[in-house]
Amino acid sequence: MTLDPFYLIVSHVSQLELLVPQGVRLVQLRIKGQPGEEVRRQIRRARDFCAVHRAQLVVNDYWQAALDLKCRFVHLGQEDMETADFAALRRAGVRFGLSTHDEEELDRALAHDPAYVALGPVYPTLLKKMKWGPQGLDRVRRWKAMAGDTPLVGIGGLTPERLPGLFEAGADSAAVVTDIATATNPEARCTEWIKATRAYVK
Repeated sequence: MTLDPFYLIVSHVSQLELLVPQGVRLVQLRIKGQPGEEVRRQIRRARDFCAVHRAQLVVNDYWQAALDLKCRFVHLGQEDMETADFAALRRAGVRFGLSTHDEEELDRALAHDPAYVALGPVYPTLLKKMKWGPQGLDRVRRWKAMAGDTPLVGIGGLTPERLPGLFEAGADSAAVVTDIATATNPEARCTEWIKATRAYVK
């Protein structure tokens, strides 16, 4: 499949509703620390909002809720892969992307034939403490060589200024969280990102 080069990640449906109308085509809803009913409420709202705006919604972690609510795309971390029912996702036609941080995880992810694999953090990130250090562009190149035709998403510490190096190294999409979430004007910053990534549309 072909991924949009700009991959927005938000932590609440209200952020999604603010930013998707700027022209976002690919957005992940990554909800943390909320009760099940609130998670489903947000996913349901995000699903319907993205349908109106013709954006692809990706549900992070909550693959069962995504199935129940007839969403079409999920993202799973390595721990989520332990419990995810990949057969059920495939039967329902739900695509999935998978996080990777080392070669063992990449091999494991590629064995599931995902819609994409993600590598991170490419650069130092302030989003959360991670046991992996910055992967760097050389690792992006290696991942793309190993992933072959499977699209590669780079995440972690990205800015518009770092896009040329990321895409030259072989990434197909740039996932963005902190740079937009912490911006003084998230809508304007999101628009900057969209303009910066249009040159990499395939």
